[in-house]
Amino acid sequence: MAKLLSVALGFLSQPFSHLSQLSFLADSVWVNNGQVITSELSNSIQETLDVWNITGLSVAVVPRYGEPEFHSWGNMTEDGDKTTKDTLFHMASVSKAFCVSALGILMDDYEHGRNVTPLPPALSEFNWHTLVQDILPGEWKLMDDWASEKPNMKDILSHVSGLAGHDFSYGPHDSPRDDVLRMRHLRPSFELREQWSYNNKMFMTAAHIIETYSAQTYTSFVEDRIFTPLGMTSSTFSPAKAVKTGRFTQGWTSSGRLIPECFTEEIVTLVAGPGGVISSAVDMSKWVALWLNKGVHNNVTVIPLSVYGNASQSYSIIIGASVDPELSIQGYGMGWGRYSYLGHDIVYHTGGMPGFSTQASFLPNDNIGVVVFANGRDKATPVMNISNRIIDVALKLRSKLSPPIKPDTSEKKLITPPNENVVDLELALEEFTGTYTNAGYGAITFCSPSSSSSYCQDVISDFTAVDAGKSTAPQSVQLFAAWPRIWSSHIRGVHRSGNTFVVHPTSLFPEGYGRDTTPFETSEIGSSEATAEFVVEDGKVVGFGLVGLVGQPTKRERTYTTVKDQAEVWFDKVL
Repeated sequence: MAKLLSVALGFLSQPFSHLSQLSFLADSVWVNNGQVITSELSNSIQETLDVWNITGLSVAVVPRYGEPEFHSWGNMTEDGDKTTKDTLFHMASVSKAFCVSALGILMDDYEHGRNVTPLPPALSEFNWHTLVQDILPGEWKLMDDWASEKPNMKDILSHVSGLAGHDFSYGPHDSPRDDVLRMRHLRPSFELREQWSYNNKMFMTAAHIIETYSAQTYTSFVEDRIFTPLGMTSSTFSPAKAVKTGRFTQGWTSSGRLIPECFTEEIVTLVAGPGGVISSAVDMSKWVALWLNKGVHNNVTVIPLSVYGNASQSYSIIIGASVDPELSIQGYGMGWGRYSYLGHDIVYHTGGMPGFSTQASFLPNDNIGVVVFANGRDKATPVMNISNRIIDVALKLRSKLSPPIKPDTSEKKLITPPNENVVDLELALEEFTGTYTNAGYGAITFCSPSSSSSYCQDVISDFTAVDAGKSTAPQSVQLFAAWPRIWSSHIRGVHRSGNTFVVHPTSLFPEGYGRDTTPFETSEIGSSEATAEFVVEDGKVVGFGLVGLVGQPTKRERTYTTVKDQAEVWFDKVL
């Protein structure tokens, strides 16, 4: 998600007259007697929910002029409470534009003398071109010297820092500052500005900058400077507050299992920047309308023009060549992606986390926005398809309603194809157990089914419970570990060939959850491509390297030859 901005965006100099507003609405989004989502489209969306196993959905259609249109389908709780326009959903990465906007507001404070905290002595101003090392002296450092010294705010927030996501390196008890300090121990995957590579950590960094220089927490800054001016009265970063409203939806896995709240109060501070906003279709319609109006709400500038221009215009490239004739290449600004759909410019961001799939979009040249929120995991494909079909109808892009997309029902790819000649482990499985460490990730202790320590017995017991209920028996050669991170509770390693294991970060529920007490886990064997290759020297396992976290060949793989050097993460064996 590297284009430099060459033009400054300006406000619409004069609002449309009352007559032209009515004309615009009649010719564009205000069709079908004032309704974009007709009964036909509503039924089609319900069909999508049925075939994709989505429990509940909430949608807003937001014209730049006129009132938003809201529709909801399905349930928000296991008890059958209906989803409404006021149902609260985790926004996940749709939150990133809030983080960028808050940072831009802070920059504007410095530009106009409203700041409360002095900048470091080396800085005379704070803007999108400010170097990260200058705004966080003594804290910011990456493993690569060039990438430490040269990135500015746009580089890190457009995902071209060169550092991979490393999303399993942080845990529930970390602060944003902890995560910033940890980055010096994490291997880069690319050169600075070489390749778009998604990174939540950089938005944790931005949130930390806001806390450092605003004299208040990041969450309170967003609440005071964005939620309150927009009247987003239901929006919050606190799951506990959301629960108290009685309007907070529960979340389900991709296969339809109810799961508990993923973002607990103790991790709110860490995840707030990259993905912490909780909101509703009603509140998010105000957010989308703000962007349709280039940062202005009720004739008051909420986000500065520099935010609108820099955030919504592409700075980096996500997809350089489209394989779909209906779509253009895709770029990324800061907190927003951008592409063309059937010739219409769309600024958008998706969000995904355990239990939720979200998308917010606005079409700057067509004066319409769409938000779609689902309370199911891994539903990005149907969520985007629903959003596109709403746009189809609103802008009359097709002569008839396009059919809903169907899920791929083909069998998942096996980890080890039956015709592959599998090479046995070099040593007995027990030799690969033990504790491994990495300065950026901490320690992990692997167990085999025969490990006898109390820790391993607890770990194996949990895996045994979830495996017992599966229709097909898992492969027998496996390693197991507890891995208490935000996105996982355990790791399952399944032997592939030689000293290589496919690793699956997963969350185990040995006693089930909700009314269904059947044990289950959140990841499926065959869904991950990350691998751990163990290295044996002089008859002993010395460590293992993780590869495949980025999903494409890295600079390290092109440059080095040994497992230890090629790995995106290298763990030394210590016990």
